[in-house]
Amino acid sequence: MEHFYFDHNATTPVSPEVFAAMAPMMTEIFGNASSIHYYGQAARGALDDARRKVAALLGATADEIVFTSCGTESDNLALFGAARTGHAITTTVEHSAIRSTCDKLDTVTFVPVDRRGLVNPDDIRKALRPDTKLISVMHANNELGVIQPIEEIAKIAQEARVTFHSDGVQAAGKIPVDVVQLGVDLYSISGHKLYAPKGVGALYVRKGTNLNPMMYGGPHENKMRAGTENVAGAVALGCAAEWFVKHGAEEAAREGQLRDRMERGILAAVPNSFVNGEGARRTPNTSNIRFDGIDSEALLISLDLKGYAVSAGSACSAGVTEPSHVLTAIGLTKDQGRSSIRFSLGRSNTVEQVDGIIAAVTECVAHLRKLSPAYV
Repeated sequence: MEHFYFDHNATTPVSPEVFAAMAPMMTEIFGNASSIHYYGQAARGALDDARRKVAALLGATADEIVFTSCGTESDNLALFGAARTGHAITTTVEHSAIRSTCDKLDTVTFVPVDRRGLVNPDDIRKALRPDTKLISVMHANNELGVIQPIEEIAKIAQEARVTFHSDGVQAAGKIPVDVVQLGVDLYSISGHKLYAPKGVGALYVRKGTNLNPMMYGGPHENKMRAGTENVAGAVALGCAAEWFVKHGAEEAAREGQLRDRMERGILAAVPNSFVNGEGARRTPNTSNIRFDGIDSEALLISLDLKGYAVSAGSACSAGVTEPSHVLTAIGLTKDQGRSSIRFSLGRSNTVEQVDGIIAAVTECVAHLRKLSPAYV
């Protein structure tokens, strides 16, 4: 039986071009980028080139890019580096990398979202206090794909002279990102969400932003992250970034068409199914659909047995029995939250696969509803 992958928001495969660019960094150009000899300088050149490519993806300059190990580390560096003390503002739909870090800060205000999953910038403004040091609002939601009004929030932060961070892990590589146009001071990305390997990420740090490091040692990464650089990972991320600069718009349009085809097909074939986040602008590859009367875990397993890999929410919350905090935040009941499935498309998906998953979902939901006492 063939298997088809519809869980690209959890992770992506390393693309062929990224693998080819990365491999020599581990076997041929293996030097320490801080060494002054030939091997070290070859590694330094590759690292600098990767930094320029990541900067180009974000509309930044190379000296504003700090390489990290992942999106979570980038988020931690942003929040702890800017607001270890004082007051911070975030939303109720942030990724656990933000939520768990906020638990360690002095004081945090969690601003609610509406039924679409959108935060109102005026609510961010109302949450400001004299001791507010940081606002952190994700660019695109990992479960719903909903895109937040980052530019409007940035203007509020600028007027209040408060540092503004956005978790862009689910946006970079899916929609155009220009950090200057967005107006952010800090912006996090992760390699494994855009066809680079796990273990590399980056944080954009706008020139002049006051940020304290979390790790201490050598003067690596402009003194923002001590430790010998992961040159192979950086090169991989740079290659992935370069691909999206060249092909991202075309691929986003293709995935958007597939996502819309899938949603139309499922909603037409499955009664009492609803798109969570509908009515808001979303990343083109992401769809979160609620199927009243079924349990998402049972549907996930049923689809897996038919060869389709999907998700019941964030991969970082897998195994949690409570419904997603994101779905709760948009007003769904526990039962509704537990009946929702995330489909996230990627470069490997085709029209034939989409039509196949429509048929599989239709069959599986009908079968599960027959067995469900919650569905009448």
